[in-house]
Amino acid sequence: MDLNAGPEYIDFRENVLSFLEKNKHMAGKARTPVRPSSEELKWQKKLIDNGYAARTIPKKYGGYGAQSDVLKSRIIAEEFSKANIPMGMANQGISMLVPTLLELGSDDQKNEWISKTISGEVIWCQGYSEPGSGSDLASLQTKAIVDGDDFIINGQKIWTSGAQIADMMFCLVRTEPEAAKHKGISYILIDMKTPGIEVRPLMTMTGHAEFNEVFFTDVRVPKNQIVGKRGEGWYVANATLTHERGMLGDPNQSATRLNEIIDLMHQETINGEKLINNPIHLDRLMKLQARVLSMSFNSLRLLTASHKKLDAKMAKLIVKLNGCQLNHDLAGFAIDLLGELGTIYGKSNHDHGSGKWQWKYMFDLGLIIGGGTAQIQKNIISEIGLGMPREPKPMVNGKK
Repeated sequence: MDLNAGPEYIDFRENVLSFLEKNKHMAGKARTPVRPSSEELKWQKKLIDNGYAARTIPKKYGGYGAQSDVLKSRIIAEEFSKANIPMGMANQGISMLVPTLLELGSDDQKNEWISKTISGEVIWCQGYSEPGSGSDLASLQTKAIVDGDDFIINGQKIWTSGAQIADMMFCLVRTEPEAAKHKGISYILIDMKTPGIEVRPLMTMTGHAEFNEVFFTDVRVPKNQIVGKRGEGWYVANATLTHERGMLGDPNQSATRLNEIIDLMHQETINGEKLINNPIHLDRLMKLQARVLSMSFNSLRLLTASHKKLDAKMAKLIVKLNGCQLNHDLAGFAIDLLGELGTIYGKSNHDHGSGKWQWKYMFDLGLIIGGGTAQIQKNIISEIGLGMPREPKPMVNGKK
């Protein structure tokens, strides 16, 4: 692709820089896994109105309605990252459900949910994993039976990020118990205020309950809340998983994190010398910078493929695997730069940045597992991306 910026793109970059300068006071801090504040909602609206969030989502669904443009998308990401200003909200509803609905949802579902979701009015969580079905997601046992115009759902989900604050859940349930395990699943939208839903927090090593377990006891959901066709939820679920992996390994997030680390190296000193001048630290920085750049270039490949409607299977498959490990390594580098202060987590007069790097380091370790473990991702890359033979099934009672 031609990366030379013509007059149109030079003008566009100037417009982005002008917007950031005029509105940076509204941006606030990076997004956190809680309900957005009124200030964050205003910032999200400002971004959508100016085409810096929900850029290619049609106007009739509350988006900006622009045509896909690889270079403009790259310019937006670059300038927001350089300015250390958060881009639009990225959460399970916006980054995972909305593109799934645009591809596979009904007109009623698109009209009902997309605008409310991208604006931050409605927050979603994902009901996929269960205690007995994590990596083998298709073995899930949460079931739904038909009763008139409703499904009655019973079962349990686990590792449900944000369930404690979510308004809605997109959930996988077994509606065809006699069908093969991949064939009997449906993808259903559930109001979290429905009677019979119980959310219990799960404390993680960060000291916070980012995850939850969710119990369903005779939960009634209208049958028209299925996305796609009944029993074809595995196909819909995989569309969502593709978007989830892209969100978790987002190269723009890595680039922003790298810029924060560079700022840190200019601020912190050892014996009066800035860390940016330390050759050992500088060598580590350059190696991480090369990895960030490679992921950014890979995102350009994906944007181009999407724009031209080309298959970019391998380029998509590596995003989650490489991106999550890269973010974890960046946070680890920041902790090392802080020296003994990097070991502090919690209330302390010597704490830097409210322990954000320590939190990111621990949380990102979980993301290497979440959304499909690194080991599962390697199998997917091997089998689907490279066409290698499937791993042999283990023997159970003398049988495969």
